[in-house]
This record gives sequence, C-alpha cells and structure tokens, in this order.
Amino acid sequence: MTHLTEGDKAPDFTGLNENGESVSLSDFKGQNLVLFFYPKDNTPTCTEEACNLRDNYGLLKKKGYAILGVSADSQRKHQNFIKKFDLPFPLLADVDQTILNAYGVWGEKQMFGKKYMGIFRTTFVIDAEGNIAKIIRKVQAKDHTNQILEA
Repeated sequence: MTHLTEGDKAPDFTGLNENGESVSLSDFKGQNLVLFFYPKDNTPTCTEEACNLRDNYGLLKKKGYAILGVSADSQRKHQNFIKKFDLPFPLLADVDQTILNAYGVWGEKQMFGKKYMGIFRTTFVIDAEGNIAKIIRKVQAKDHTNQILEA
C-alpha cells in the first residue's frame, strides 16, 4: 500500500499515454487532478470504475477536475479500452511500474491463496498546487465520482 499521506507533495512523474505522448504531473499545474490507479483494462471492476468516471466526466470537469488513469497495460491495450468504452480521458501505460512504485500502489497481492505482484486500486486527488488533497484507498467502482466529490 502507498507510503504517501494526504498533504504530501505528489510525486512528479512523466509517462506515455495511449497515443505515445508524454504526460507529466506538471502538465496539470494550476488544476485539480484525479489520478486513478487501476489493475487492468477490460476487467469488470476496472471497467465499472472507468465508466463511472466517463459518465460523470462533464460534472467533474465543471467542478475543476482533470482525470488521468494509470495501469501497467500497454498503449495498445489502453487504445482499445478507450475506444471500446468511449473514455474521454487519457490513460498512462506504466509498463515498467515507475509511476506505480512512486505512488506506492504496486506490490504483493493475494487472491485465492496465490500471491502475485499487482496494482492496489487507489485514487489520489491532487490539488492545483501539486499536493495530495485526498487518497481514496477503498474505491467504490460504481460510485467513484461521489467519493471524489466528497473529498
């Protein structure tokens, strides 16, 4: 789980989005950013989470939030996920887990008694000054927008 706490300076990052374009935390300076980390494209809970953010994208933008998703999937998988579900926000392909490790969301998980390395579903709400305003560790995929707005 993450070593970061609310009030900390958000770790700087640069990664490639689904189109191979460089995206950095500094690109969002002066605006609030919803940085959501999710395990895998096209899985049921990840799809619910992304679609909840998609369905409420206009409201989140109106409230002053930019949205950026991050997983270890490839750019091609992200392109397919975005196209299939008409997602209006970019997804970073962190295949080498650099950003995931910086935010402390990559680690050992366990399912059905089997241990494996994976992503802890976590959302960071980063304020306009680049500080972590809220960390949502228990993401409710179907109601994620309300969790963010309550932050």
